[in-house]
Amino acid sequence: MKKAILILISLAIASPLFGKEIIIFTGVPEIKISEGGISRVPENLTKDKAIKFKCTITKIDDKYYWTSRENVELIPISSGAFITYWAVNGSGYVRIIKAESKQEVKKLGAMAGDPEAIFDYVEHLLLGLKSVTYYGKSK
Repeated sequence: MKKAILILISLAIASPLFGKEIIIFTGVPEIKISEGGISRVPENLTKDKAIKFKCTITKIDDKYYWTSRENVELIPISSGAFITYWAVNGSGYVRIIKAESKQEVKKLGAMAGDPEAIFDYVEHLLLGLKSVTYYGKSK
């Protein structure tokens, strides 16, 4: 009993030392494109596969993390209607249409036949000299 009380007290004291994790973005891909210089393989993802490749970005204090990719730290860069989260280790990025710009970007994308008409984000992973790109919608 004393041990349990000590653990509870320790947790209560320690919890303010750790920042609160806030989910900044969650997206589910619909298309996966694998490329390797000499080959390009597009794949429409089933719902089951898409959930496995879900993209999640979280914020703890003033730092951002690619939670769905081994918690790699990200650096956000805002430009126009988009925010791009770059992995500090060079493994890729996630580009998202800003919520306040979504309606206008989608309208312009539809007129031009661009992917912005259909998708809310792109996630690009670098694997050696190969790459995998996911296009999807935010949740």
